[in-house]
Formats: sequence, structure tokens, C-alpha cells
Amino acid sequence: MKLKSAKKKSFRRSQKGQAVVEYVILIVVIALAALLVLTAFSDRLREMIAGVTNTLGGEAEASKGDTAEMIQELDSDGLDVE
Repeated sequence: MKLKSAKKKSFRRSQKGQAVVEYVILIVVIALAALLVLTAFSDRLREMIAGVTNTLGGEAEASKGDTAEMIQELDSDGLDVE
């Protein structure tokens, strides 16, 4: 009888360990996917952030217009506000 209960405890521990390993693998896969996406779009993201910084940090007033169009035209020099 004691042997059966020892096997059950061992089986439960191995299941818990297996679940932890699966979660770690899942987290690693998600992190790698995020790094790949950031690497693929890093230049564009850098340009957009630099453009926003230049636009918000400048003394010119924000232009009126469609925000989506403004974002598409954004480059490292910021928005051309005239």
C-alpha cells in the first residue's frame, strides 16, 4: 500500500514539474517572437519615435489634419509643420 502512495506522489510532482517546464518554454517562444518582430521593424520604429520626439519637442504648433496620414508621413525629421 505504501508503495502505491509513493508512486502517486512521485507522479504528481512530475506533472507539476512538467507544467512549469511547459510554461517556461511558452514564455521563451513568446519572447523570441517579440524580439524577432522588434528586430524586423526596429528601423521604422526608431524613425517614428524620433519624428514624434522632434515634433513634440519643437516650437511649431501641431498641424491640423488626419492623424493616420500624419503618422504615415512621419520620418526622423518629424512632421513638416507649416
